Amino acid sequence: MLVFFVFLNNRLSALKVADYSNLNYFGPLQSIPYLGPIYGGVRVGASVYIQGSVPENITRFRINLLCGESDSSDVALHFNPRFDGWDKVVFNSRKDGSWMSEEKIRRMPFSKGEAFELVIMITSKGFQTKVNGKDFFLFPHRLPVEQIRAIQVSGDVSIQTINIIGAAGGGGALPGGTGGGYPGGNMGQGGYPGGHMGAGCPDGMGGRYPGSDMGGGFPGSHLPVREKLSNIGIIIVSYSCFLMFFSNFYKPVQGMAGQPVYNPPVPFSTWIPGGMLPKRTIIIRGSVPHGAQRMGFNLVVSRTRDVAFHMNPRVQEGVVVRNAQTGGQWGSEERQLSGSPFAEGQYFDMSIRCGNQRFKVFVNGQHLFDFFHRTNFSEIDKLEIDGDVQISYVHF
Repeated sequence: MLVFFVFLNNRLSALKVADYSNLNYFGPLQSIPYLGPIYGGVRVGASVYIQGSVPENITRFRINLLCGESDSSDVALHFNPRFDGWDKVVFNSRKDGSWMSEEKIRRMPFSKGEAFELVIMITSKGFQTKVNGKDFFLFPHRLPVEQIRAIQVSGDVSIQTINIIGAAGGGGALPGGTGGGYPGGNMGQGGYPGGHMGAGCPDGMGGRYPGSDMGGGFPGSHLPVREKLSNIGIIIVSYSCFLMFFSNFYKPVQGMAGQPVYNPPVPFSTWIPGGMLPKRTIIIRGSVPHGAQRMGFNLVVSRTRDVAFHMNPRVQEGVVVRNAQTGGQWGSEERQLSGSPFAEGQYFDMSIRCGNQRFKVFVNGQHLFDFFHRTNFSEIDKLEIDGDVQISYVHF
């Protein structure tokens, strides 16, 4: 049996959870520079998902994937954006105390004073980086990924969350004492680090977020940029543990109009503020855990319980089934696609756009399919998500 660790105010609570392969933990608040362990390491197919922001006066910051838990450890990946008049991002590795040759990418995907979303996907060929939903650079492996044991962050940056998805798993004690609860809130009331899940967003609401139309600022951007690693949650998660734990303590989160929801438990349901209208877009970001079978994304008419749009990625089959249910009866399935973007251990960024005649679905910036309306879309008032999926962000 493994142990599920939850930190609160730098204290440790251990809750026993059976039958899962990856350790899920939330780190305590730390000051930058930060160095934290990745228990069990990572593997090909894992992703590191980071949300943060950089100040107006940024010079540089760095994110290192370390092959140990100290500053002197080998570095499998050194990711180093530099604002120095010749803006660039430097990639490198360090072996036996010596840095190797630098890869300098003379493009800057980060903007001064703005929020960012960074995904580092560990592929068989290297570290594929994506910034704000766009592919940036593939850095080839120089050291075995199986040696990675920690993540390090330093420099001019504020980090809100770090999620390590699809880690290799394993256990191990974390330092700490006793405590309880869940960071930043009351379990029975749906607390989440720095805010209230019922209110939809940790640290209150700022506004503009990459890929949305929220306008000005960033949630939590009022926190010190260089001194605090604000509300950091390092998550190594398996679906069975995630569902088992949160189903005992949380009710589905009801997102408020105009506010995103971060890291909700699955099954998840929320009212759609104002219902579905032409040009309304739903943004859903998440990942597919290893061993996933299928998941469901439903747009529902709560009055009749009709499912106006049902999207059912079946991971092992490599298909995405679409359908609708009216009067308790399912219609004809739609399956035609050249492939599915929903694969084990992979991150996804999906948008569902409502038009007068159909829904248009985009995944990872690519148009995936259209689904023509079979019911009156204006009556849709609820989003439901269930199955083998981890959700990090939902916004209307």
